[in-house]
Amino acid sequence: MARSPGPSVRLKLTLSYAGFLVVAGALLLAVVWAFLLRYVPDTIIVDVAPSRPGPGQFVPNRSDLERAFAPRVAWAMVFLLVLGLIGGWFLAGRMLAPLDRITDATRRAAEGSLSHRIRLPGRQDEFRELADAFDAMLARLEAQVAEQQRFAANASHELRTPLAVTRTLLEVGAQDPDRDTDELLRRLEAVNARAIDLTEALLLLSRADRGTFARERVDLSLLAEEAAETLQPLADGRGVDVRVAGDVAPAVGSHALLLQLATNLVHNAIVHNLAEHGTVRVATAVRGDDVVLTVENTGAPLDPRLVPTLVEPFQRGGGRTHGEHGGVGLGLAIVRSIAEAHHGTLALAALGDGGLRVTVRLPGERAAPAAWWPSA
Repeated sequence: MARSPGPSVRLKLTLSYAGFLVVAGALLLAVVWAFLLRYVPDTIIVDVAPSRPGPGQFVPNRSDLERAFAPRVAWAMVFLLVLGLIGGWFLAGRMLAPLDRITDATRRAAEGSLSHRIRLPGRQDEFRELADAFDAMLARLEAQVAEQQRFAANASHELRTPLAVTRTLLEVGAQDPDRDTDELLRRLEAVNARAIDLTEALLLLSRADRGTFARERVDLSLLAEEAAETLQPLADGRGVDVRVAGDVAPAVGSHALLLQLATNLVHNAIVHNLAEHGTVRVATAVRGDDVVLTVENTGAPLDPRLVPTLVEPFQRGGGRTHGEHGGVGLGLAIVRSIAEAHHGTLALAALGDGGLRVTVRLPGERAAPAAWWPSA
């Protein structure tokens, strides 16, 4: 982008430095003029009969000093002006050099290169703080863009799969004269339901990321109980014992999103569990100004290096599950987005004897920002 006509910042700083130096020199010379020459009389009275006769004496008066002083003042002002311009141009260039590096990094970022870093050397001054903050912003943007690209690729793959299966079923059904229409419709219904679930999960994830939702007073303990009751048939069918306990946990947020958060956690804990006699423990508590929801389950031992990746979209602890209740791979990603939209955190930890502990910490009712409170 071309720079608009007009003096550059370096030129403005140079003129400012030179002007300041000239003004300071003029004030200094004015002080000499005003406080030194004022004590020199304009007329000198010479004693015609001096007590000590000597060679001819010349005693300058004020006019003589002014005539001798004025040219030197003019040359001094010219010297200060030239020194101010040259020195100011050099100093302005040195001062603005970090901005050139920051501008270059900004242009590269605008062109799509988010991997470049300024890494400004030197002491921790204002320019260094600006460069470090810009580097941190670039790092966050690079991570977010990479995550969005992975999410878009995974979402495209996940959405393409049910569409491809639907097309295959229709082609096979059209080519098979003895097809079982009821079986075909049942399979098409299952594939269509999976596509709908995936689309709704993507919309919910986008809604949580934007933070565009109404907030109200909610109790996490009641939401946990509601989620457990809703998923009790699924737990019974898999032989999983769901236990809910804990204290009243008041918070401020979206009832629908926080209920979805609790439901996703309990659902994941039930699905990714032991084949027989599994257990899910759901607990709520108040810790300081925060409220905490903890969901633990039994299951196969997890690699601690794998645990942090479970919150990424379309990641599953036990591989890609395509069963009846396998989900769409967005459960923990949605939980994390909902927690962050409520200024909360999500923590995962593998249990020593197998299974996973998921902890959601949210600001409690007392710690919620004033802007969150619903209007009376």
